[in-house]
Amino acid sequence: MLLSLLTTSPVAFVIVAAALVLSLTVHEFAHAYTADRLGDPTPRRFGRVTLNPGKHLDPFGTLLLLIAGFGFAKPVPINPRNLGRWGTLWVSAAGPISNLLIALLMGLLLRFLPPSQFTVAVLSTVLSVNIVLAVFNLIPIPLLDGSRIIGALIPSLGRSLAQFEAQPFSFVIVMLFIFIAQGPIGSIIRSVQGWVFGIVGLR
Repeated sequence: MLLSLLTTSPVAFVIVAAALVLSLTVHEFAHAYTADRLGDPTPRRFGRVTLNPGKHLDPFGTLLLLIAGFGFAKPVPINPRNLGRWGTLWVSAAGPISNLLIALLMGLLLRFLPPSQFTVAVLSTVLSVNIVLAVFNLIPIPLLDGSRIIGALIPSLGRSLAQFEAQPFSFVIVMLFIFIAQGPIGSIIRSVQGWVFGIVGLR
């Protein structure tokens, strides 16, 4: 867990925490910016078209990340009626795409920058964090970007998912599912990480 690094390796804690703040902020900003550009004023009204981490980080989600190893930022509010089916799809995909682009940039820097222990530690951490965020958010379960992408592609399923998410217990059920399925989810993420690290020569 991230908190354990605070006592065992404070420098590593700072690097990982900074990578998480950066990556979560860019992820949510990408959702907000895309919706804004596609004609939905909702994110701008809520002050979400910004790279200010304070506008995107959720206190409970951040605490959960520190304690349990998985958490969340504040979802960006949008109005699907302003976006339409395909606009909603692009807004949903924007977050994971932003993380994939950051991971690609880190991979290129790792390949071509002169190596040093600190540089490799920072860049590989940012790379790893963004792979985790991209892959995790693409899982097609409610409340995650993957379910909204699937919902946009299959409108009938999207309506069912939206009805489930509107239920007061949906968040608890999803969090419980993630906790129970963290083994298989972790295996998928580690496989993708290993593949990417092999490409950039870190394996």
